[in-house]
Parts: sequence; structure tokens; C-alpha cells
Amino acid sequence: MNNTLINQASLTHRIAASSLSLQVGDVPPEVLTYTKSCIADAVGIGFASHYYDFAERTVAGVRTLASPGAGVVIGLEDTLAPRDAALLNGTLVHGLDFDDTHLASVVHCSASALPTALAIASEKTVTGKELLLSCIIATEVDARLGSAAGGTFQQLGFHPTGVVGIFGATVAAVRLLGGTVDEAVRAQGIALSMAGGSMAFLDTGTWTKRLHPGWAAQSALAAAKLALAGFEAPPEAYAGRFGFYSLFTQNADNVNKVDWARAYQDFAIESVAIKPYPICHFNHAPVDAALQLREQHGLRPEEIESIKVGLHERQFEVVVEPAARKQRPESEYEAKFSVAYAVATALVRGELGLRELEIESRTDEQILALTPRIHCVHDDRSQYPQTFSGGVSITMRDGSVYEHFDAVNRGAEGRLLSVDDVKTKFFQNCRLVLTEARTEAVWEAIMAVDGQVDCSEFLEALKGLGDHRLTADQGNAVARSAIC
Repeated sequence: MNNTLINQASLTHRIAASSLSLQVGDVPPEVLTYTKSCIADAVGIGFASHYYDFAERTVAGVRTLASPGAGVVIGLEDTLAPRDAALLNGTLVHGLDFDDTHLASVVHCSASALPTALAIASEKTVTGKELLLSCIIATEVDARLGSAAGGTFQQLGFHPTGVVGIFGATVAAVRLLGGTVDEAVRAQGIALSMAGGSMAFLDTGTWTKRLHPGWAAQSALAAAKLALAGFEAPPEAYAGRFGFYSLFTQNADNVNKVDWARAYQDFAIESVAIKPYPICHFNHAPVDAALQLREQHGLRPEEIESIKVGLHERQFEVVVEPAARKQRPESEYEAKFSVAYAVATALVRGELGLRELEIESRTDEQILALTPRIHCVHDDRSQYPQTFSGGVSITMRDGSVYEHFDAVNRGAEGRLLSVDDVKTKFFQNCRLVLTEARTEAVWEAIMAVDGQVDCSEFLEALKGLGDHRLTADQGNAVARSAIC
């Protein structure tokens, strides 16, 4: 490619140059530590996904297409081609919608960043610190690209993780593969033609959303390797009439809103929120508010007259509408994206873990009797999309009113989950399919990854489930105790 075509002032070039020059010494120790928490959270969810039918079916389908190779897949004993492993790992990490989210961009960063890093570490020597650095780079790119859209992706029917996640993973892949700045520029241009992810899953609660970060990771590997092989591509991925922002936000000027000047100074991964609940992040603050009021005032569902949920109106299309379907979700995935169901379940059950998404809860008449009494209103106090603010106002049949509103949802920047919180969640997730001893060993391998020279111990710890798998009743008991 003629390098004179590359504008060094372009966003694509600036992302490439600064991301490839970043060194581990440039990253504060606390950022590296939190990155390990994000990785542990993702791995724990990846293991837990094997407890559910979708994982078995996804693995079976991918196996019919897969090639042999060294790619490690969380929970599988055998290995596959790295691109196939990336697809599966991304799907497993995102499969329960329990994985972390960078709130301002609404991107599940780790779900595409980690699978990309694992795929490359499976086929070449990558130190533990390089693996951490690649996840930090991918998150930085995703977060800043996604934040500039101002929450418009979903309004246009695009899933942010699908359309944004490929770019961070692509830059990180070029970095791990030892590519040049020009190759990272080309790789981003190639990724532009591979980005995608429809929100159509919301209409029926089907499984396609689960694939998006895996597809982004697989495509990132392809984009990076094509670029390193000399494949030519547009030198600017984000600006212009057919660039990323024109295509996915219908506003080319959004490229000017990308705050890349602050990149790798205020590390975006410090703003990544690890989820306390296995539901859409938009629903977390209302659930926390409902649980707090329930405990504080001893609220009984049958004594509730009505409930107002306060969110930002731009969140309504995802978790509020269409109201009739949200009141009676027909699948676990529909339940995850219903604020009415989430709040009603929290008030009836006093908790909201993986078990509360299963059919026994979704057909609970006490929960379904409460959902029609829940109405959502726009709340001017919301700080969306910077944080996923929310709250509830509960009117009782005796006329008393109880209200609570969180401007910053728990798990978000300023209210991050502690390492102990993450470890508790990790153990609860892994224990669906692993023994306690095995779970402890996986945790220790992750926590020690930054001292590993080739990630082999970490990768080995991810393989297989062993002979342990909980019965349905045992699994429900563990799922019921999800961190809250």
C-alpha cells in the first residue's frame, strides 16, 4: 500500500500509533490489577455458560465448521483453530449477559478483547503482561469509539458490542502479532467491512446477541492477519461518507467527538463496570432500588398499588417497549431485557440471580401479577449514557410512597465491585460446572497471569470441565446466590 495515502492526523492512524507504542510500564499497577478482575469475571461467566443449553448447541454448530488448531476454548478439553476458539469464547463470555460493560459506550469490552488475546496466546508466545496490555488496548479503543456515538447505536438497531468491539480487538491483535502502525491502520480499514450486530434479538428473545462479541473477535483476527499479509484497505475507518460513524450513527461528525487525546491517560478500563446481576445493565439501578426499599420497609408485593421506574427515555426501546411483551417475557433473554420483570422479581423474590431468569420464575403468578402495575417514566436525574442511573417510586395501597434513585449504578466507576466481590461472583459462576478446588486453581492462575512468560499455565487452567457438573437442583441453589 502507498503509505502516502495514510493521513497521520487521522483518527485511524492516531489509534494505531498510540496503541502500538503503549508499554506495560505506562500502565498504573491498579489498572493492571483491575484488568485481571475483568478477565476473571469473563472466564467465570464462560465456564458458567456450559451449564446452559445454548453453549452445547453453539459448540456443536461451530465444531461442524471448525478446523484443528491450538486455540483454547473455556471449558473444552480439546483445542480448535484460533479463529474458531475466538468465536466460541466470545459467545460463552457474553452468553449469560453477565459480563462487564463500559457504560458510556455500552460496549461489553472483555467479551471480544479476551477471546482475541486468548486465540493469539494459544498459537504464539505471549507473556501475561502482554495479554493484560492487549485487553487494556482493546477496551480503550472500544470505549472511546463507542462513547462518541452518544447512545445512538441502539436507536438505529445496532448492538454496540457487535459494531464497536471488532475495532479494539483488531488493534490489540495487530499489537500481539507484532504488526506495524501502517498494518494497524489497514487492519482497522478491513474491520470496517466486517463490523455488524443487529438488535433484532429483542423482538423474540433469541440467541443471536450472544454471538456478537465472538464474531467480533474472530473477525478481528482475520482483519489483523490480512493486514499483516499486505491486504489493502481504506486508510480511514471512522470518518468520511462511508466511514464507521456515517454507517452506524448516520452522523459523520461523531468522529470529531472521539476523545482520543485523553487515551491511555485516563484509562477507560477503570470505567468498565462488572455486573452484580445477570441482566441488562440498564435494569441494575432500578433492581438495587427495589431491593433496598423492600428490605428497608418490609414491602409485600400484594400491598403494592403501583410502581414508577425512572430511567432515561433513550433506554426505553431496550428494556421498556413493547410493554405487553416486557410484562410477560417468554424466554430468559427477554427477561434479561425487561425492567418490569426485573423489578417485579426483585420485589417478590428478594433477589435476582441466574435462577430468577428460568421458567419457574418467569411463570410465577405473583411476579406476573405485579408487572402490569409497573410503569416507566423519563427521569431528568439520569446521567445516561455516562452511568446507567435509575430508581423506583413505589406507591402502596395505604397511600404511602417509598422512593429510591441511584445516579451511579453499583459496579460503575465510583462504585466498582471490589476484588472480593468479583471473586465471590467468580466462584458462584464456576461452581455450576467445576469443583471448588478446580475453581480455586483457575482463580489463582488468573491472578498470577502477569508473572507468566508464556501464558501456558493460564491457558491450561481454562481447559475442560472435569467430571464435575451440578445437578439441576444444585445448580439452581448456586445460581440463586448470585452476588447482589
